[in-house]
Amino acid sequence: MHIIRSISEFHRLLGLREPLHPLISIIDVTELKLQENAIWDQFTVDFYSISIKKNIQAKVRYGRQHYDFDKGVMNYFSPKQIQSFDMETTQQFIQECGQGWMLLLHPDFLAGHPLAQEIRNYGFFSYAVNEALHLSEKEEAGILDIFKKIEAECTHIDRHTQPIILSKIGELLHYSNRFYERQFITRKTRNHDLLSDLEALLNNYFDREEPLKKGLPSVEFIARQLNLSTHYLSDMLRSYTGLNAQQHIHEKVIEKAKEYLLAGDFSVAEIAYKLGFEYPQSFNKLFRKKTAMTPLKFRSSLN
Repeated sequence: MHIIRSISEFHRLLGLREPLHPLISIIDVTELKLQENAIWDQFTVDFYSISIKKNIQAKVRYGRQHYDFDKGVMNYFSPKQIQSFDMETTQQFIQECGQGWMLLLHPDFLAGHPLAQEIRNYGFFSYAVNEALHLSEKEEAGILDIFKKIEAECTHIDRHTQPIILSKIGELLHYSNRFYERQFITRKTRNHDLLSDLEALLNNYFDREEPLKKGLPSVEFIARQLNLSTHYLSDMLRSYTGLNAQQHIHEKVIEKAKEYLLAGDFSVAEIAYKLGFEYPQSFNKLFRKKTAMTPLKFRSSLN
C-alpha cells in the first residue's frame, strides 16, 4: 500500500500544480488528471481530507442502506485511513456534469492550536469509505464559500494566514457536526432498526454463552457485526437513547447478571465467568456501580 506523505506529493500524483501552501490546499476535482497507477488501488495519506461533491447521478451507501442524491455530499478522511480511487467511476465523474472540491489539511498546520485535539473527536472523521453527510443546496453553497475563502487566504503566507484559516476550518467543522448530528434525527427509522439489531446481537451473544469463550463483547466487535464504525455506532446510540455503545453492553451485562442471580443456581464467581469477566472483582465493581449494591446484596434482597 502506497503512503502519500505530503500534500505536494498528492498534487503531483493527481497532475496538479504545486499547492499554494505546503500544509493546506483546496482542489477542484474537475482539474484532476488521473493516470492509471496501482497506487490508487489502495493508499493512505498523512493529512486530513474533507471533500464535497454534487450533481452525481448515482447511489451512495450510508452505513448499510443506499440513498439517492443529487445535492451536495461530504466525505471525511483522517490520516492513515485506507482509501482507493475507482479509476473508471472517477474519470466518468470528472468528464460529465459532476463537481467537487477537496480540502487537504496537514496536522502540522494545527500544531499548538486547540483544533489539533478537537478534530480527533469528530465522529465523521472515523466514517467508513461508504458513509457521507448530505447537504441541502443552501448548505452546500455555505460550505463552498468557506472553501473559497480558505483558498484565497492560501495566497497570503504571513503571520495572519494561519489564524485566519484556522478560524475558517473551525467554522467548517462546526457546520459538519451539525450535518452529522442531524442525520441521526432524519434517519430515525433506520436507527430504530439498528437498535433492534444491537439488542438481538447482544441477546444472541449471551444466550449462546459466547463470553465463556471470547470474553465480554467489545464495542469494536459490535460495530464490526453491524457494519458500522465504532464512532458512528456510539454517536447514533447516544443521540437515540442517551447511552453510548459501551454503556449498552454494560446494561445487557447487568440484565443477564440479574437473571442468573434470580435463578440462584450459580455463585457470584460463576456468574462473573459466564458473563466474560476474567476476575469476579471486576464484575462486582461494575454491578455495584450500576445498581448501588453488590450481587450478593441484590440476591438477598430478592429473597
